Amino acid sequence: MATRAARQAWRRGRVTPLAGARVRSAEDWWWDRLAPSGSGCHLLQSDSMLLVLPGPGPARARTKRRAARRAQRQPHPGPRAAAAKPKATSRPEPAAAPEQGPDAGWGDRIPLEILVQIFGLLVAADGPMPFLGRAARVCRRWQEAASQPALWRTVTLSPPLASRPAKGGVKAEKKLLASLEWLMPNRWPSVFPKLVGESCPRLTFLKLSDCHGVTTDALVMLAKACRQLHSLDLQHSMVESTAVVSFLEEAGPRMRKLWLTYSSQTTAILGALLVGCTPLQLPVEALQKGCPQLQVFDAPPLPPPSGRGVALGPGFPSLEELCLASSTCNFVSNEVLDRLLHGSPNLRLLDLRGCARITPAGLHNLPCQELEQLHLGLYGMSDRLTLAKEGSPLLTQKWYHTLRELDLSGQGFSEKDLEQALAAFSGTSGGSHPALCSLNLRGTRVTPSTVSSVVSSCRGLLYLNLESCRCLPRGLKRAYRGLEEVQWCLEQLLTTPPSPH
Repeated sequence: MATRAARQAWRRGRVTPLAGARVRSAEDWWWDRLAPSGSGCHLLQSDSMLLVLPGPGPARARTKRRAARRAQRQPHPGPRAAAAKPKATSRPEPAAAPEQGPDAGWGDRIPLEILVQIFGLLVAADGPMPFLGRAARVCRRWQEAASQPALWRTVTLSPPLASRPAKGGVKAEKKLLASLEWLMPNRWPSVFPKLVGESCPRLTFLKLSDCHGVTTDALVMLAKACRQLHSLDLQHSMVESTAVVSFLEEAGPRMRKLWLTYSSQTTAILGALLVGCTPLQLPVEALQKGCPQLQVFDAPPLPPPSGRGVALGPGFPSLEELCLASSTCNFVSNEVLDRLLHGSPNLRLLDLRGCARITPAGLHNLPCQELEQLHLGLYGMSDRLTLAKEGSPLLTQKWYHTLRELDLSGQGFSEKDLEQALAAFSGTSGGSHPALCSLNLRGTRVTPSTVSSVVSSCRGLLYLNLESCRCLPRGLKRAYRGLEEVQWCLEQLLTTPPSPH
């Protein structure tokens, strides 16, 4: 009996919560703790962060969120509870709060300076496109932040990499085009050049590789708007021949570099530059008059019109690189080379791979005295041609002090001729070492003693190709990359006794 009386007394002493009273949750406690009413601050909650920002918050939206959370926590009353619940007395309804617009979200209330800093971190990692184009479509505040000039320093609008899957590349390209809608509402040929001309008047280099729909108006507009533009890359692009010709008529005197890929349009472009030339001809003199400041000339090895009775052009006085390489036999001869380079004393790179008609005597007569890279390789065609067996010393004796890369693969020079040519690198004056760092002798008749001599003299040699060299012992006919491999080849040549080959 005593136990029962004590239990009834304990029940009478318990405090029963009032009807309608709400139990505070830990979440509500933290909200009031971090941003109490009257503090002038409000909270913004996202998936992974909680921001405390100054200014009045959306009280109505916050109240609705709390009410929704309370409704989810409270269990639905059963039929007995509904029957036992006393009828609530009617109370006057409070005045309706003024209608407010929908909550714009936490991103719209972040200060502009903070948004620009956040965007800047992403741009530094992945570039402005396509992120800024997609972010600008979120809201007006994000569009204002994405349009800040500080975020637009270097822009790449190239298509997806070739190594990516085809389906993924197409999808990525569609996303990139969609993100550009806010920047260029129309097609780029009519809008992009105008935007570049207005926003980038000091543009000097423009790469439009792998582009489609490059029109005459677009290139002419760029030439007129960007008065400092001197380099244009149109490789692998679908470009009308009239567009390139019109561009060179406007910007030709200041052009230094022009990249073109050999295609059906290239023939028309080069043929249109010289009135009276038949197709498939290289208008040498017209190019020299139209582009006197050209520094890099990379063109297909097309035959020029006949030079008989034609005066030499002004030349390319600023030319530093000339590439006429091809994988098949071409029409470039000593005469063509002289017409191209008779006025180019500053030439540094000369790539004549596949030009089997060029002779060492023709190269020796060139005016350039400090050539650094010379490529004369013949790949897969030396068996069908009658090649010169003498003359290689004319090349090394003229440029041994400046040559860094030399490619003689596939040439038919004799063993003695190659020995005399490569001996020029061991006779440098003043005790200085040759600058040669890359030597390609693939398929030549170079001997072990000649290779040992040139490797011992050129201590900076980092690449040596001895593939298919018939005069070398087996096991050494391969390419050597790096200083350690080249030195290992030298040790093997010095220790291996000569064997019949």
